[in-house]
Amino acid sequence: MKTKIQCPAKINLTLKVAGKRDDGFHNIESIMQTISLYDYLTISANAAEKFEIKLSGNSTEIPYNEKNLVYKAAMLFIEHTNLPPHKIEIYIDKNIPVAAGLAGGSTDAAGTLYGLNKIFNEPLSLTELHKLCAKLGSDLNFCLEGGRQMTKGRGEVLEKLPFEKMNVSLIKPKNLGISAKEAYTKFSQKQAAGFQSKYGQKDNFKNDLEWALIDDYRELQDIKDLYPQSTMSGSGSTYFSVNAEFNPTDDYWTANNLVTTEHGICVLN
Repeated sequence: MKTKIQCPAKINLTLKVAGKRDDGFHNIESIMQTISLYDYLTISANAAEKFEIKLSGNSTEIPYNEKNLVYKAAMLFIEHTNLPPHKIEIYIDKNIPVAAGLAGGSTDAAGTLYGLNKIFNEPLSLTELHKLCAKLGSDLNFCLEGGRQMTKGRGEVLEKLPFEKMNVSLIKPKNLGISAKEAYTKFSQKQAAGFQSKYGQKDNFKNDLEWALIDDYRELQDIKDLYPQSTMSGSGSTYFSVNAEFNPTDDYWTANNLVTTEHGICVLN
């Protein structure tokens, strides 16, 4: 049994941090949008004497073991389905930058749950898939559905919004990745300290995390100075622009001529 899954990147058109929760996460209100930049998963499952999960891929920036969210998603699927043992192999064709605020890890994990559910003839309902997505992270529920959505809670509460076709371009410093943990920690610290960014008040930013990060990274400042209408996506370090392109340079990864999309995870074959 084998299938190929298309996993889209997302951008945060807006992101407001509402406060820290008892579970250590932050409540957010964010308009998320899928775009035409994709990772691809090739998933196969064959009967075996015991369950085995094997990951491989084309990227040197991610682990191919139990630390990968794809591996954790496969384990979670196994734990919540009464299936006979199989050897599950997943090849990750990585095109979405890592630690970039584009949900690359989340979309791959959501794609793993979706793909395994298809391979095994849908033992889980869509509602059950969403419950597993929420166990693994904050962006997986959105990645599963895609389109344009208002997301709340940790990101698992979705409200579908009218779709708008837009041209989107991305730019990211090649040598700068920012984890969500770092971004939210800086946000909490700076909010408590009454921090004032040289780029203005927090309310002037479409993304609260950009306000928390930009003064600490010269690379982000360079992007903002060159492209003042651009906005950071998620926890960074990617910026996006609508209906405007970024000029490629040696120090920055760029992707022009992308478009917004109406769908999330899907099967290619």
